[in-house]
Amino acid sequence: MVSLMYKGMTAAALLLVSSMTFAHPGHEHTSSFMSGLSHPLGGLDHLLAMLAIGLWASSMKGRALWAVPTAFVLTMLAGGGLALAGLNLPFVEQGILLSVIVLGTLVFAAKRLPFIACVAVAGSFALFHGAAHGVEMPIDANSAHYALGFVVATAGLHALGLGLGQLMTRFASPMMLRVSGSMIAATGLLLSVA
Repeated sequence: MVSLMYKGMTAAALLLVSSMTFAHPGHEHTSSFMSGLSHPLGGLDHLLAMLAIGLWASSMKGRALWAVPTAFVLTMLAGGGLALAGLNLPFVEQGILLSVIVLGTLVFAAKRLPFIACVAVAGSFALFHGAAHGVEMPIDANSAHYALGFVVATAGLHALGLGLGQLMTRFASPMMLRVSGSMIAATGLLLSVA
């Protein structure tokens, strides 16, 4: 079973790395949906935060399994809508980097906050991610298709994080989950000084 888990994690990592080749440049050559789909996969900060949400929700179990990722996706949509409406959210890049650091730390610490606090943390950070997606939408993109793309990518990354978290907890060791959180937080710190 552990061998199957490692093969699954390797396959997921290869999938994520290969998707990074579709990073931010070249949006104008793809459809609006594909632009939205590739956007969260193109930046390491976005990718790590989405995985961390899934890992964190996985560690909390219960209602958090669906509520934390759902709160993130819905608030991210709101942030994207605000950006498309012309409202500039201050400190977007700093908020995104802070989300990587804090969410990774929460996974590492195996911190169990009250349910409402978990939803609020996820939603607060999602606002920054959504604003970034909205601001970086190609000028000629269909906003609904673009939004659907980044929602699908985000939900997929959350699901991947949930699945990896469940595998780590069930078949390997809960310590692997904590190590994953520490690696996410440390990468966030490195990105913040780069």
